[in-house]
Amino acid sequence: MVELLVRRSNGQRQRRQRTRSANGESRCGNPASATTASLPTNGGVSNYFLFGCAPRIEYLVVAYDDQNQKVKLSLRQADILDALSKDEALQKKGGCVPETQKVVRDGEPLPTFHPEFGRFMLEATPGKPWGIGLKDLLDVEPNMKWRRSIAKEHMEPNEFPITLTTFPRLGTADEYITPYFPPSGERLRSQFLPDEIANPHIRFPTLAANIRARRGRKVEINVPVYKDENTALPFQDPTVDYDLHKWPEDDDVRNGAAKDNHIYMDAMAFGMGSCCLQITFQAKNIVEGRKLYDQLSPLGPILLALTAATPIYKGFLADTDVRWNQISRAVDDRTGEELGEKPLEHDRWRVPKSRYASNSTYISPDPRLRKEYMDPDLVVDENIKQQLMDGGMDDLLATHFAHLFIRDPIVIFDEDLKELDLNKTDHFENLQSTNWQHMRFKPPPSDNQIGWRVEFRSMEIQMTDLENAAFAIFIVLVTRAILSFDLNFYIPIARTTENMETAHVRDAVSSEKFYFRNNPFPPRPLKPTTNGDGCGSATPSRPHTPTGPVEDEYSLMTVDEIINGQEATSSSSPTFPGLIPLVESYLNSMNIDVHTRCDLDRYLDLIRKRANGKLWTAAKWIRHFVRGHGEYKGDSVVSEKVTYDLVKAVEEITRCEGVGNEGRGGVGWQMFMENGGSARKRRGKQGCGSKKTKASA
Repeated sequence: MVELLVRRSNGQRQRRQRTRSANGESRCGNPASATTASLPTNGGVSNYFLFGCAPRIEYLVVAYDDQNQKVKLSLRQADILDALSKDEALQKKGGCVPETQKVVRDGEPLPTFHPEFGRFMLEATPGKPWGIGLKDLLDVEPNMKWRRSIAKEHMEPNEFPITLTTFPRLGTADEYITPYFPPSGERLRSQFLPDEIANPHIRFPTLAANIRARRGRKVEINVPVYKDENTALPFQDPTVDYDLHKWPEDDDVRNGAAKDNHIYMDAMAFGMGSCCLQITFQAKNIVEGRKLYDQLSPLGPILLALTAATPIYKGFLADTDVRWNQISRAVDDRTGEELGEKPLEHDRWRVPKSRYASNSTYISPDPRLRKEYMDPDLVVDENIKQQLMDGGMDDLLATHFAHLFIRDPIVIFDEDLKELDLNKTDHFENLQSTNWQHMRFKPPPSDNQIGWRVEFRSMEIQMTDLENAAFAIFIVLVTRAILSFDLNFYIPIARTTENMETAHVRDAVSSEKFYFRNNPFPPRPLKPTTNGDGCGSATPSRPHTPTGPVEDEYSLMTVDEIINGQEATSSSSPTFPGLIPLVESYLNSMNIDVHTRCDLDRYLDLIRKRANGKLWTAAKWIRHFVRGHGEYKGDSVVSEKVTYDLVKAVEEITRCEGVGNEGRGGVGWQMFMENGGSARKRRGKQGCGSKKTKASA
């Protein structure tokens, strides 16, 4: 496996193309605006970008019982995928389930549907990555709507694919799944969930069982409860059974696993049953991939807070807004020794983070990368690192992979142990795919022509395709700005780790500050050049290694300041220009038609207003809905009736995007328009209170 990693890294290095600069047209005589004063002119814009991107959407499949006003999770994942695979009309267009797909060259490729960990989940990816053209980005939202429409067409009439992060009553004592199975099976050994809730493919229940076995006890997930006016304090999770004696792990709660004032959960499915929005970029070469991995890493916590959508767990309001730590704990297989609870005796290291955690490495050979930025608590397997370096891999990349390899594989298939084939990457992918960091650097697979990829993994799924498209497009445009202007977002990894914790704070997008780099344009000498018309421009030379105290390079900023920019001050210190102004400067440098620019601006406007608080996050809206419901008693409990009405409202928001009658504010308007004002004209909705409204393809 180590030899294969070295071969692929060296081979790509030999084939990579050198970075070139586009000369572009002169912009002499155009005064620089306040947001573009420190940017290079068009002469400094790189003429190559990512080959494409592919946002993944994950759905929860819910089933309504309208007569009894209840909603449950539907465990019909296999039936839905089977219906999709057998649809003759879809088959003629190439099919949309991997096992039955074929290449069809006419028309837009169908999206692809995949199983996920939970039997109540579906994953959908576009039939092909989007291209590099800015106009291609306008296909993202229609494609997402198309995916949801196809999924819905292959479900029962009472089922619907919603994009909530978690189901509000997953793990409660009532029958929250259909068909119903009792909890506490052999694999999960959970007090709250049955084994049947997980995909029956051997990989998924084995993952859950092996995490528990390696850990020596069940996973321990404690989420602080939201303390409302009638919440009993100290809050002791009333769903916990301290007298259960079915499995040895049932002793966990008697040994203190369930904490006071916390919602307690005990199984992998509470984390891996969550939905999120993940975007994979294919870079032009390994150098570009490594650069994007590093530069996007500090953005992960910011986008996590900005997309906050998870204020409910197991039928209780939580005092956090996002899912990340809950998933982290749900797959935490560290032993007591690795956690630092016991002296090291049988294990090799104390491991500071779960397998599901924020990044711990930078990997780009960028001269602006200082050793002070690196994680002081990083653990690596020095033997593996040396093998990789002996094979020709550089120190940074060898450190990255040697860090991933401190983990044990959680699942190994028998057939993979019979023969080691160095032309396959199965063993590597086995470890890579179970290191769930908020960025993932993905080497090319051995069996196709896919290149070096980078996956951005921190964002929460949003209720509507409009929002998911907006965040996907925003991240794509940020990557374009990074590559065009050679932006520098480096901060110490330890600060990014802190930022991930800050993102969990309730309403962090408005109430908290995050560490972020002050100036993305470090000083560098400029080399004057002349274009053919004699008009001069400045081309930046290779960036120098920064000096001075690292602490002076970053400061605490609000999400609004990071996204929209800081107001200029009278001091000589630079102000951060803001990610959206940087994106707009990039768009200004491109030859883009008015229609495309206007549509992109509307997506950016949604991001802008989420950041400045004019539009609510999903987490804020959900909490507001629950607390304002007539049946809510102010005790943090989200009842079956409240959940039914909430999910119904989410479905309406999915269809109507906050637009009500005559284009005024409808359900969820706070997430889409200011003060219930008029809806955006381009959506063309005159009223959206009827179920007859369908998402168009």
